[in-house]
Amino acid sequence: MERLLDIMDRLRDPGGCPWDREQTLRSLTPYLLEEAHEVIEAIEAGDAAHHREELGDLLFQIVFQARIAREEGKFDFAGVCDGIADKLTRRHPHVFGDVSVSGSREVVQNWERIKAEERKEKGLQARSAIGGVPVSLPALVRAERLTEKAGAVGFDWPDARSVLAKVREELEEVSEAIEGGHPERIEAELGDLLFAVANLGRWVKAHPEEALRGTLRRFESRFHYIEDKLREHGKSPRESNLAEMDALWDEAKKVGV
Repeated sequence: MERLLDIMDRLRDPGGCPWDREQTLRSLTPYLLEEAHEVIEAIEAGDAAHHREELGDLLFQIVFQARIAREEGKFDFAGVCDGIADKLTRRHPHVFGDVSVSGSREVVQNWERIKAEERKEKGLQARSAIGGVPVSLPALVRAERLTEKAGAVGFDWPDARSVLAKVREELEEVSEAIEGGHPERIEAELGDLLFAVANLGRWVKAHPEEALRGTLRRFESRFHYIEDKLREHGKSPRESNLAEMDALWDEAKKVGV
């Protein structure tokens, strides 16, 4: 870590790298997002070496921002580390204190309660129980986090079976909206269905965003399989038909694509 911080200083100090010296917190924002997504892709690929490399790239973005903040007299990297260490200790009283919990659900509830207490101690206005979820998050991730926060204060379904019943109810309402032919209602009901599915994913511990990403990967692989097989016969999807492509899709599933 000290070596990395020294390198960062060399890059930003006079005589360092012109590009690095020009960067600001705002200009670095796209790179932070990009590196975070590349970490996710490395995890999904199951490539440990790539994962390690991408974590390093993400860590560099944190070191970079901390260096700029230090120049502006705001905080430094040590402050970042101390801050998160203090927060984790404070918000895990069942590990670092004498609080007992019955499971992860109660851990989340305690976490939200402690956060509210921290805001009160700082003299900050009480925030909504579902506040603090960035609007820029992917919609499925945001849906999961919002329902998780609502659940932490007791606004939740009693069990996964009840959520599944809600999914079926929303699916029926989508069907009714389609039959009615009203575009605005169709969109609203489809949103309700997706929200219910995201909530179900939270209940069964299958993150909806990751579940959909997995489905997209399988779809891409199987569609590429279809294209490859058609290409072997001098054809493209546009020169094929649905029955032929469906048969190749089933074939791709059988061979484990």
